[in-house]
Amino acid sequence: MRATPLTYKIFAGLCLAAVAFSASAEEKFKVCADPLNPPYSTKNKDGFENKIAELFAKELGQTVEYTWLPQRLGFIRNTLNAPLKDTDVESNEYKCDVIMGVPAGYELTLTTSPYYQSTYVLLIAKGRGWDDITDAAQLADLPLKRQEALKIAMFDRGPGTTWMQKNGLLDVGIPYQSMSGDGENNVAMQIEKDLKAKKIDMVILWGPMAAYVASQSPKNSYLMIPMKSTPDIKFDFGMAMGVRYGDKARKEALNKLITAKTKEIQTIMASYNIPLVAIPKQAVREDDD
Repeated sequence: MRATPLTYKIFAGLCLAAVAFSASAEEKFKVCADPLNPPYSTKNKDGFENKIAELFAKELGQTVEYTWLPQRLGFIRNTLNAPLKDTDVESNEYKCDVIMGVPAGYELTLTTSPYYQSTYVLLIAKGRGWDDITDAAQLADLPLKRQEALKIAMFDRGPGTTWMQKNGLLDVGIPYQSMSGDGENNVAMQIEKDLKAKKIDMVILWGPMAAYVASQSPKNSYLMIPMKSTPDIKFDFGMAMGVRYGDKARKEALNKLITAKTKEIQTIMASYNIPLVAIPKQAVREDDD
């Protein structure tokens, strides 16, 4: 194969990434992750974030090492920002170095460039009297009697709840917690069970979670209708990787890998049927320089 300037550029970038990680992680790609958070990460390592971590580690000639902790309050403090400790001497290393999925520009970490952009969707179980819905806006225009029959999940926070409030649907919402503390189910798992049990018929859910719910039933069991962002309610968001503030070398190394392995990342995401939208061009934040 004939080498091109692009070939050399990518090769140089990967070499720099390998040097940066080898120096700091001693041949380990140390990931902070939730052990029960499909479709993102699981202890069985079958989530898409697990697969992308394996892809990056392989490129760097490293092995993935996990620090497992439920992704709730205190997650970053007890993983990414938690130093390893010897008996009496505090180590210069940390329990883990990378969170594979955080919102782009997340305040608690330094973030890479986004590597995917998804959107909230209205997920509707078919065959329950709602198959005529093709746009979320139709729910707000239903006759009162039909609106009262809605069984739609409503979270304690998020754009879906804001949208329901704006459209006068809070009274028909069935409440759920964004962080339940359930040790046996994450949000997507609980929603999937309750949809099957007919406790709810529909939910406005983040794209990757909606894809997981749909994957647990025969094909075409659900309508998946993307929510449309408006000037006052945003539904699509970019997702990046998070590292500790000050760890700029690692951030840049990850950015190079994100650029070099874009096609492979997209293939992984496609295998989970996650609804994706184009990543917009974004200015780099000054504190990320």
